[in-house]
Amino acid sequence: MKYKLIVFDFDGTLADSFAFFVQATNTLAARYRFRPIADHEVESLRGLHARAMLRHLALPGWKLPWVARAFKRMMSRQADVVLFQGVEQALRELHLHGVRLALVTSNSYTNVCRVLGPRNMALLEYCHCDTGLFGKRARLRRILKNSGVAPHEAICIGDEIRDGEAARDVGMAFGAVAWGYTRIHALAKDAPDAIFADPADLAGQLTGVAYS
Repeated sequence: MKYKLIVFDFDGTLADSFAFFVQATNTLAARYRFRPIADHEVESLRGLHARAMLRHLALPGWKLPWVARAFKRMMSRQADVVLFQGVEQALRELHLHGVRLALVTSNSYTNVCRVLGPRNMALLEYCHCDTGLFGKRARLRRILKNSGVAPHEAICIGDEIRDGEAARDVGMAFGAVAWGYTRIHALAKDAPDAIFADPADLAGQLTGVAYS
């Protein structure tokens, strides 16, 4: 399969931040008075939609902006959040094959720049940060409009059910990654257009050229 434009999610797709997510969630639970994640709950929660996760945590929507800002501040001080192995090479392979690359994330521009680094940031034609947790649709529409790429010629790559919903709502394909926050069996229930087993699989499937 070949697409003219690929829009990536950040956390759980490019950045290996799940362990930090759990740690930060439990730290912020005490501060903002919502339910922490118990060790025995982690795996079951990885099969949930983000809305179901919020219900489980008893985290109301009105608290989300404060929690999100605190989460991003904590991550800015976290040096061990890095790219998944193989992501950098995959981005470069896709760019070399003439694919236009973009990113939409609820994380901050500062955190994205720090984790991706200047060389990888330079590969992105569009980078939309600080997106609302359920605000990706509008950002995807804006990227499609500004790029001039038709929806059927673009794919959104992500690790959460809400990523797939946003992509489908704007007419884009959705590719699910098997290494992110949400377990692949939960993502597969919504019949994504592509499933990627590991970062090396990104360039292989999206350019038709296998590499290792």
